[in-house]
Amino acid sequence: MAKKSKNAVAVIPKKNFWTQIKRQKGLLLMALVPVVFIFIFNYIPIYGILIAFKNYKASKGVWGSAWLDPFYKNFVTFFKNVNCGRIIVNTLRIGISTVICTFPAPIIYALLLNEMKGRKYKKVVQTISYIPHFISMVVICSMLNGFCSLNGLFNDMRFTLGLERTNLNAGGTNFLIMYVLSAVWQSVGWGSILYLSALTNVDTSLYDVANIDGANRWQKMKNIAIPAILPTITIVLIMNVGGVLNSDYQKILLMQNSTNRDISETIATFVYTVGIQEGRFSYSTAVNLFQSVVSFILVYGANAVTRKLSPDNSMF
Repeated sequence: MAKKSKNAVAVIPKKNFWTQIKRQKGLLLMALVPVVFIFIFNYIPIYGILIAFKNYKASKGVWGSAWLDPFYKNFVTFFKNVNCGRIIVNTLRIGISTVICTFPAPIIYALLLNEMKGRKYKKVVQTISYIPHFISMVVICSMLNGFCSLNGLFNDMRFTLGLERTNLNAGGTNFLIMYVLSAVWQSVGWGSILYLSALTNVDTSLYDVANIDGANRWQKMKNIAIPAILPTITIVLIMNVGGVLNSDYQKILLMQNSTNRDISETIATFVYTVGIQEGRFSYSTAVNLFQSVVSFILVYGANAVTRKLSPDNSMF
């Protein structure tokens, strides 16, 4: 009988696929409902992008409507629109400003919360910061319009400081500031949940060692907390870059008026106006498809840069 070599590696037989399915059937059944939901409402409707290349008639449906000649006619029409440049610039201005302000705010807030010692006080502050996320957009915009009016809260503060009252809702000077600051207020608490969850997984022994070495709070934050949430930060940044063109059209429409339309008109509001109000479904679908393609390119590009700089933190 042949002796086994001392350096021989034991071969572990592969487990049967159906055995694994049977063992995990509970988890698979739980996952089945959301998977089916996503497939029905997110994947099946994808064929609707054909509307962008057709002279869509609701009576004939997507398949029955005739193809445009040329099929890219709607895209040419949009880029030839005299307002196209302004709309794209407005979209980029609002999107980039929002990302710059709303992306770091939850990170800073989560790091500060993590440094708080009082557990009860920390929970109260954390809970209060979540509330703006659940307030209706209609209510938030109503509050902004009221606060910015001549007799509103912001003008009362200006008057107290010796400044003249002015209608902050008029013109486009204050539109971007109000939009971005209110977005930070809405998202800072809710967005911090991801980072706080990542911080809870940090090994507490690292802080004990840092205390023995005499590290101060900033050094512990820099060398322990931030590296722990860096993968989460990277993924969120990639997703935010992809959302630069996806401005919140509901909020913009509610804040929009005749005096600030030149600076507040974005691709999303343009699609709403053309598609819903004017009924030009093919044209609005083409514009929205252009927006989606650019967003995909931005996500892919941001991920490619991340993969080169830090392969472990990239999405794919």
